[in-house]
Amino acid sequence: MSMETLEDLSKEYRNSIPSDLRETRSFDWYLDELYEDPRIARNAHQRVADMFDYYGTEYDEDLGVVEYLLASEDPLNDGENTFYGRNIHESIHEFVNKVKSGARGLGPEKRIKLLLGPVGSGKSEFDRQVRTYFEDYSLRDAGRMYTFRWTNLCDVVRDQDPADDVVRSPMDQDPLILLPQEQRDKVIEGLNERLDAPYTIRNEQSLDPASEFYMDRLLEHYDDDLQRVLENHVEVIRLIADENKRQCVETFEPKDKKNQDETELTGDVNYSKIAVYGESDPRAFDYSGAFCNANRGIFSGEELLKLQREFLYDFLHATQEQTIKPKNNPRIDIDQVIVGRTNMPEYRDKKGDEKMEAFNDRTKRIDFPYVLQYEEEAQIYDKMLRNADVPDIHVEPHTLQMAGLFGVLTRIQEPDGGQVSVVQKAKAYNGEIDEADDIDVKKLREEAAEMADLGEGMDGVSPRFIGDEIAEAIMDSMHRGRDFLSPLTTFNHLEENLENHGSIPQENFETYYRYLELVREEYKDRAIEDVRHALAYDLDEIQRQGEKYMDHVMAYIDDDTVEDDITGREQDPDEKFLRDVEEKLDIPEDRKEDFRQEVSNWVSRRAREGTSFNPQDNDRLRRALERKLWEDKKHNINFSALVSSGEMDDDERNSWVSALVEQGYSKEGAKEVLEFAGAEVAKTEMEADD
Repeated sequence: MSMETLEDLSKEYRNSIPSDLRETRSFDWYLDELYEDPRIARNAHQRVADMFDYYGTEYDEDLGVVEYLLASEDPLNDGENTFYGRNIHESIHEFVNKVKSGARGLGPEKRIKLLLGPVGSGKSEFDRQVRTYFEDYSLRDAGRMYTFRWTNLCDVVRDQDPADDVVRSPMDQDPLILLPQEQRDKVIEGLNERLDAPYTIRNEQSLDPASEFYMDRLLEHYDDDLQRVLENHVEVIRLIADENKRQCVETFEPKDKKNQDETELTGDVNYSKIAVYGESDPRAFDYSGAFCNANRGIFSGEELLKLQREFLYDFLHATQEQTIKPKNNPRIDIDQVIVGRTNMPEYRDKKGDEKMEAFNDRTKRIDFPYVLQYEEEAQIYDKMLRNADVPDIHVEPHTLQMAGLFGVLTRIQEPDGGQVSVVQKAKAYNGEIDEADDIDVKKLREEAAEMADLGEGMDGVSPRFIGDEIAEAIMDSMHRGRDFLSPLTTFNHLEENLENHGSIPQENFETYYRYLELVREEYKDRAIEDVRHALAYDLDEIQRQGEKYMDHVMAYIDDDTVEDDITGREQDPDEKFLRDVEEKLDIPEDRKEDFRQEVSNWVSRRAREGTSFNPQDNDRLRRALERKLWEDKKHNINFSALVSSGEMDDDERNSWVSALVEQGYSKEGAKEVLEFAGAEVAKTEMEADD
């Protein structure tokens, strides 16, 4: 086992820190640096927009969505905080588009980006991810930004407190603001001529009141010689975003709904300085409000709509005017991306409030629905297990997927008309559509959007509830001496605790129990399919049957004959054999020609590519042949042996267990699924005999 030395740890830390973090620079240096790299002078929206691209992007042509790797892969944390699901990446895509529009000055820079979604939908996690990556980005050369501090103030400002001889820019403003607007505009014009970006540098902000006070006093002392002021009293320093230090990143949480004070947002008088400077002096103001702390970066408002209506009015100036107006103090310009988060009850409550019209008009809503693809949902649970100290337990096939399917069923709108079942719809959303299936996913989504209150996926069971029950099922399995977690155990925990979860309305219980039974049926089919694969799987026989099927299909299409395997005589294609295979995929009589043409085209295409025929490479054909083989062999299988609770020392049964282990089951899990599927098949056979 390797051991880290203090020297190694120290070197690693030093390498992670910008080399100029402790250095002070002149304003002259800063101007030269801006002309070398104009992006340093970006505003907050521009910097955040570039941050998303910096960590990498992938374009999904099918969805028409850009996936940002900071969310889809989480490169900083080796994938620990990845996000899954088409819906969530569409939401992230929409969020970034609004930030990028704001970077171009198209309007969203003057709006709150309101993340709306049910509990556990990922909006808070995404917001946290953005703040984390912004901190990291500010450490990189590509994301660097600078601010300034006033020095040697006591040499000029006679009533300056000696403790305030050096004063950092209270709002962490860009040093460019030290230039009067006319001179600043000339610099910005030169920067934009050199800038290679989809936006232009803009800066019309004023110095914060304290800095303006110092600038006025210093200019007066130096007879308006700006150069001497900046050379003698200004140091440029590197600015790093740090949420813990409340520097360029701030999270605001409403604490007491009945006792909210606007100074939490805008700052207040610094009472320790009143005795020194007097109450009306700008040096006696404490720039500790959330908007002050977030300047140059990201303001994150948690449960924003729980704030009192009057308190939310402060957001009107912060968004539209990009200023704050502290009580009894001059206005202060701000530059930040303002993000809010809220859950559904608060949004519905404020949505119908006419007095909130001005606030709502300054809000860009971004829906964060639940995931609607159950395999993507399963990835959320898998991530939960990967990130936890999970006991040495084997998660059996289909466990997380079936839990995810239950979650998705509670979130999607049941299809209208009865032609498509809710489970079929969930499978279609998951991408499980055969070419012969008459399911229009786009139409299903459009119908759901019309039926849903705010949008599909905005209510239902949260991943947190299901994740909690998976965790309980794991501990329960361990207590019972079972070193595996199966779908059956998970189903039991979901059913037992459904009514104990406070976020699930009572009127939904009956529907959710019905969905749970549908998931049990789906799992039964999959378990039987796995056992069928284990008991009747014969690669050579499937190859032979596949070749026979294709010979008869080609003869059928070409209106030709085939040679009989036994007599050698030419005969018409065996329609009964063809239908025996096709019916295993529930292909009706009127769709058989479409399916036959489909597999014929597939074989022809592979032949042109020089690839030999192998039914294993065609999922639909493979499944049909496996089921045909199962039908042929199942009458020779002793299903009572599968259900037997005795020791499995029989060679044949041990081979069945081994075959299931190859499919991903544990040994004990294989025994359970054999007994479960065997009992279900035996029951079906008995019903068929009756």
